[in-house]
Amino acid sequence: MTSPPQPTCLFCEQDSHTVPLLVLEYRGEQYRICPQHLPILIHKPEQVGDKLPGYRGNKAAGSDHH
Repeated sequence: MTSPPQPTCLFCEQDSHTVPLLVLEYRGEQYRICPQHLPILIHKPEQVGDKLPGYRGNKAAGSDHH
């Protein structure tokens, strides 16, 4: 019997045995991202679109707080 796959970073696919992983939740699903790639989520959210289904960054939510 095989064990379920370890959660990995959305971008580099490293698991928590290699790098620390932060948990984020989007549309009721949990995802992981490592600290190296967290700035992409914060500063270039448009690059996350293919990793999180339906996500288009702050512009999609109508937020303009910058």
